[in-house]
Amino acid sequence: MSPVSLHLYTDSSPNGFKITIALEELGLPYVLHHVRIDEGEHRHPDFLQLHPHGRIPVLVDEATGITVFESAAILLYLAEQSGRLLPDAPRSRSEAITWLMFHSASVGPILGQRVHFEMFADAPYAPAIERYRRLSAEFFATLDQRLTGRSWLAGEAYSIADIAGYGWTHIARLIGFDFSAYPHLSAWHPRMSQRPAVQRGVLLPEPATGP
Repeated sequence: MSPVSLHLYTDSSPNGFKITIALEELGLPYVLHHVRIDEGEHRHPDFLQLHPHGRIPVLVDEATGITVFESAAILLYLAEQSGRLLPDAPRSRSEAITWLMFHSASVGPILGQRVHFEMFADAPYAPAIERYRRLSAEFFATLDQRLTGRSWLAGEAYSIADIAGYGWTHIARLIGFDFSAYPHLSAWHPRMSQRPAVQRGVLLPEPATGP
């Protein structure tokens, strides 16, 4: 039996869950390394050799000698290497990549800032809280519009765009950020939650909890 070539370095976070979900969907064997951010392990010199900015997740593919960091890049790498989770048809493929990048550029950064100001800041700062609530409402509306008449973000094909989005909507629900006013997004979320690989992925390396 050949050794497992994929090594995932991650913690229980929205970006980490994207990759555990993808790996579980693909059924690829991998070695899971729990990088405990709350204990500062992401700043350890050994980890900084993998990701000089000290963030999870990181995927090391020993078979190819390639190290990939940033969740969107890892999702693309896994999809391209496996030939799955990314449509073949040019239009659908382009749509999946576009919505993956929408999550990377807008959803993650905005919700990350909202979580910080609402839950972790030393003192509440009302202008920042209002700003990120407004921005998150705007992208919830954008996602809701996109999902009108579609099962998945790339149309009929479940893809890495959906996996990227679920990483954050799972956390949003967990910590009480409400998007129930957006019916199509609200219908998509349980459609994702019912997938066995998604259910497994959000438990690795540990289930996320609130602050």
